[in-house]
Amino acid sequence: MKLLISNDDGVFALGVRVLADTLARAGHEVTVVCPDQERSATGHGLTMHQPIRAQIVESIFAPAVKAWACSGTPADCVKLALWALLDTRPDWVLAGINQGQNLGTDVLYSGTVSAAMEGLFEGIPSIAFSLASYTYTDFQPAADFARHLLEQLGESPLPLKTLLNVNFPAVPPEEIAGVTLSRQGVRRYVDIFEKRTDPRGKTYYWLAGELLEDVPQAPDPLVGERFPTDVQAIRDNYITITPLQYNLTDANALLSLDGRQWRVG
Repeated sequence: MKLLISNDDGVFALGVRVLADTLARAGHEVTVVCPDQERSATGHGLTMHQPIRAQIVESIFAPAVKAWACSGTPADCVKLALWALLDTRPDWVLAGINQGQNLGTDVLYSGTVSAAMEGLFEGIPSIAFSLASYTYTDFQPAADFARHLLEQLGESPLPLKTLLNVNFPAVPPEEIAGVTLSRQGVRRYVDIFEKRTDPRGKTYYWLAGELLEDVPQAPDPLVGERFPTDVQAIRDNYITITPLQYNLTDANALLSLDGRQWRVG
């Protein structure tokens, strides 16, 4: 299969290299287009008011992997690859393996998930992969799982307009409890801005938010409590697979608001 891989940790990140090399060794045609430096938590931002540059990267990935470093965001990388760098459309867009979890409401900030979502916008099946640790660096089990997952999905494709957000617990393979489908949880942070002064005496602020709590979730109106939240499942050492969509319409609220009389002024 033809695979396009991006991420938000940057083209030199270990996670993307392990994923790309593992899939290339499995016989896939792999192209990597990633930011030239870390651009985490950029969401789905696009570069609109300055040029985007792309440079071929050599001697980092396996010889069969074609790689580019892009000056833009993760979403820029996928858009540029699909419309300018690749000769043919890939069969899959993959994002990751990210250093750090993308769980719950974090997916709204995630450049990794946004890179995968950009592929979905273009009608290409897409998956985001993340390792739930900022310090654990054994990406190989996650890359091996990604390889097997692609094989399974090749036999049974994803529903249209759905991407998979996959998170791996940061534990040795023998401690992984299994694989579970999960629903998106909610994580809440306390956002603390540190006030600092630069060498010229001017004030600036540094965001230093910390996780405050994982918010308990009410049963989902469609599936109840049949599926755990991704936040809880990772805590229990499961690999989580959460289907996501780009349609943010709240159908239940739409129905509950239907019939109201709305005044113009």
